[in-house]
Amino acid sequence: MSTFTFPSEEVLRARQKLVLDHFTDEVRQDWDQTLSTFPHPHYELIASMTVHDGDGEVRGYYHDTRVAFPDQDHEIIALRHSHDAVIVEFWLLGTHLGYLGKIPPTKARHRTRMTAYFLFDENENLVTERIYFDQLTVLKQLIGGLDKKNPRDLLTLGRAVIGLLAMSGEQPDPRLLDTTPPDLSV
Repeated sequence: MSTFTFPSEEVLRARQKLVLDHFTDEVRQDWDQTLSTFPHPHYELIASMTVHDGDGEVRGYYHDTRVAFPDQDHEIIALRHSHDAVIVEFWLLGTHLGYLGKIPPTKARHRTRMTAYFLFDENENLVTERIYFDQLTVLKQLIGGLDKKNPRDLLTLGRAVIGLLAMSGEQPDPRLLDTTPPDLSV
């Protein structure tokens, strides 16, 4: 039978500070500070089944998301602790002013509820930020406000659909497909 000890208050406070600093540094777009919260930066985006691993890939992810949403911000809803993670529920906000993958800018604002798991190893190093959200919620907000009677908006809508179709054929990252069942003998 496996057992675990819940982390001390000191560990929980240190984890929470690191996660909140991480959020603050992302909004400030201070990528060096944000990346310094990891020994090895690693993001998993479950909605798109993509992984950004290492400094270069994560910086690329930051760049691409801030091109799409230069004013990206968040509102924290709740923060919880588990034995190996800090779990944050938050609203992600931003105005779609640049390409989001292959989807052209719609100038629409979105507010999307998300959950991020900040996973820590046995040495209290942040090893993964795993983000869950519903892509359809984002897309509905980005294209839903387009005026279907306006030729310019219809063109944007058509380009968005073509972009979505082009992105729909992308294969999931295999690292997110190979899962193992948890040990439920506790």
